[in-house]
Order: sequence, then structure tokens, then C-alpha cells
Amino acid sequence: MRAALLIALALLSTGVARAAEGPTAVLNALSRLEPVRVSENLAYADGPRHRLDVYAPTSGAAQGRPVVVFFYGGSWDSGERAMYRFVGAALASRGMVVIIADYRLYPQVRFPVFVQDGARAVRWARDNAATYGGDPSRLVLMGHSAGAQIAALLAFDPQWLGAVRLDPRRDVAGLVGLAGPYDFLPLKSAKLKEIFGPKAGRGRSQPINFVTGEAPPAFLATGARDTTVEPGNSVRLAERIQAEGGTASLKVYDRADHRLILGAFSPPLRLIAPVLDDVTGFIGRVTAPDAGR
Repeated sequence: MRAALLIALALLSTGVARAAEGPTAVLNALSRLEPVRVSENLAYADGPRHRLDVYAPTSGAAQGRPVVVFFYGGSWDSGERAMYRFVGAALASRGMVVIIADYRLYPQVRFPVFVQDGARAVRWARDNAATYGGDPSRLVLMGHSAGAQIAALLAFDPQWLGAVRLDPRRDVAGLVGLAGPYDFLPLKSAKLKEIFGPKAGRGRSQPINFVTGEAPPAFLATGARDTTVEPGNSVRLAERIQAEGGTASLKVYDRADHRLILGAFSPPLRLIAPVLDDVTGFIGRVTAPDAGR
């Protein structure tokens, strides 16, 4: 296990986070030891980027499990669901049904298309989770980095799920955001200006602008060593939620950076930070029968 830890740390520190055969290869290989079953390449809409994988436990109760829809990051221009097998397997091994969906990316599309794709994936989860042992009334949205921005917009701005006949105030039990950009204006990158369009409309892309006391409870986590997405994004969002009368838990992991906060879902990296325990504890609380939704 120590050797696997050293290898995984070395890979994650290389900065080659976007290649499926790169840093996540070891983590995904180890995830195959988890007691889960995977249903792959399921369509939630037409098109090659509208596919998802479902992770479910192989033991325990056959029905009624919490459902997690996870959106990965990649600066809105990269990523694929196969890179995050280790996340799906980790959560499924804790008794959840996990859905990891691809979505369209820049330059093929620009904001808000990837949020609309996310809403369609949630609609699929709501309609189909029971087939895999999930309880669609116990649904949690989760994302890392750019994926956390997508998940947060779906949770806070009702228009996106409303377009697929869902309401986050009724149909979403909670939000898990890991190292997410929620309050990242003004934009400095030319690429981000292309992705999010004219300046006058960029406020629509900021989850912090849509917070109300009626939003689902949130668990927001960030790494103190994150130099990719400023940790203040999570701090400011948590403060805004609390100021509006909502429920938000904030966790800053001293030893984690932007990659390791997600890498810590894998067994050899769990010593870095108890992210998996904290996330599963939050999901258990907000999906409990007496959670008051």
C-alpha cells in the first residue's frame, strides 16, 4: 500500500491531469478491487458526449440507495467519464448508486450548454436510478472543479433543472462541491471569455449569484494548497448560503491541492485527507428518511 501511495502521489504531482492514461491510471486500476458493478456507455440523450456510466454496490440492500450524480472537471474543455472510475467505485463501495456523465465541451459548445447537458443527465438519473438499486428521491449532485460549478448551478438556479421538469428545491437532497469555481469574475483568460460569452451575461455563470435559503444543503470542500481554483470560492459560497438562511458545511483540507482533494477518494491517498468519509457522511445525513426534504 505504501508503494501504491508513492506512485499515485508521483503521478498526481506530474501535472498531466488530463490524460486518461496519466495520473488517474493507477487510481482507476486500484478501483477495480472495489466490490462494485459498472454499467457502461448508457445514453441519456443523442450524441457521443451524451453517455454515462453507473456504479452500484454488489452487496447489501438491493434497492433504496442514495443516488449521486457526479460531474468531473477539466476547465470546461476536457475530460471524460472513464478517468473517474475511482470516484464512482469509492462511493458505490459505500452503498451508493453513482452516475458519471460526459457532457459537451468547448470549443464544440459554450456556456450554458454543458449545464443543460448536466440537467439532462440528472433527468436520466431521476428516471432510471431505481433500475440500478437507487432511490431517485434521495438524489445528490456532486462535482469537482468545473464540474462543481455545473453541479452548483443546477442546485441553485432552478431554470436548468426546471427545463427537464425537475426542481432542485424538491428533487435534490444535497450538493457536494469539491474545489469548485463559484464566484470567479472578472475573467482574465481569453479562453474563459470565449466560453462564458459577453461580459454583460457572465453573471449567469456564477453559482453564488443564485443562492437562496431554499436551496439544498451543501458540503463545500477545498484544499488549502489549491493554486488552480482559489479556495475563497468555497469560503464565499458557504458564507452566502448561510447568510441567506441555507445550510452549508465548509471543509478546508490543509494537505490537499486541486488534484489531491479528488485523488483522496482512492485507497492509497485517503491518508492525505478524509474527503471520502466527509462526503459520505454528508450524503448519509441529507438523504436520511428524517432529513426533512
